[in-house]
Amino acid sequence: MLFDELKSRFPDVIDCLIKARCAAKMAHAYLVHGDSHELRKDFSLVLSMIAVCQKLPELGAPCGECPACSRLLKSTYSELYQLLPTGKMWIIPVGDRKNPEPNTVRWFNDAFYLTSTSGLGKKIGIIFDADRMKGEAQNAFLKTLEEPPSDTFFILTTGNPSALLPTTRSRCQQLIVLNNRCAYNFPGHEQLFAILGTLQFKATGNLALAEECVAELIKLSATLKNSAEDNSRIEWEERLADVEELEPAMRKRIIVQFEAAVSGEYIRLRSYFISAIHSWFAQVHQLATGVAHDSLANPEFFNEIELPEQFDEIAAFNALKQAENLIYDLRFSVNEDLALRSFGINLAVS
Repeated sequence: MLFDELKSRFPDVIDCLIKARCAAKMAHAYLVHGDSHELRKDFSLVLSMIAVCQKLPELGAPCGECPACSRLLKSTYSELYQLLPTGKMWIIPVGDRKNPEPNTVRWFNDAFYLTSTSGLGKKIGIIFDADRMKGEAQNAFLKTLEEPPSDTFFILTTGNPSALLPTTRSRCQQLIVLNNRCAYNFPGHEQLFAILGTLQFKATGNLALAEECVAELIKLSATLKNSAEDNSRIEWEERLADVEELEPAMRKRIIVQFEAAVSGEYIRLRSYFISAIHSWFAQVHQLATGVAHDSLANPEFFNEIELPEQFDEIAAFNALKQAENLIYDLRFSVNEDLALRSFGINLAVS
């Protein structure tokens, strides 16, 4: 069970939360600081179960079987409201004051003042990557966060708590769940490292081979959108199954949230893709300067890669600079194919 896994990794944090729930002293809002999207997401689910499990006081742990737990696990808890970054800017918008659209802060606020219909005890609000709320959006949420309606429970997650306003942070109890490393497990990550290995170690002076590598990079990048939709459909399967049978307002809410989830998942996968490229070249440069393989942050990058017996430190440094230029270009609205082709040619001729 996910709870058992997280308790083994963060026993003190979980024990304190269990004790607080049993003593009816849980905070109304928590800020989960983690360095992994998956970890923040999993921890938010377990934290929600701790807050609402109907059998926890007698068991000392969420049961996973009561109506509240089972619906959270199936993503069908009717009064679970979630916000996540969307769009090209990957932000959480504040929303129109008079008629807020779904997946905006003002729409999120309004949801907690509606009459409860589930009978499960609490409305739960989760804001993923809360640091992607700009100042106006955080201020729009502040009154609800400061003086929430009764039976309301908030979770804000972030990998960058310093980007949140002090007024937002001060109204949440912070929970720290860090891996202290970045795990690159997006679809095609192993293929990416194999391509980069060929590009860096075998394509120097060989424009044809560099072009082949770039073509594979472009193809891999293009699959991220499909992967984002596939991942989101798996997660939203239960909610999408009966969407046509719902009343129009609820149907619109779920569809808009699903589309936002796909958009956010794509941006997340793409950011990992970009970060992995930079990390590869940064770690090759570390190896070239004498850093031991076992001391690297991600030595698994090179598990299936034939590394040279001796590294050229200057070449490794130049390759890293080219990678940094590529990352800079990819973070803006440039033609991605053109940026990758230029990167491959520059590596081959440098």
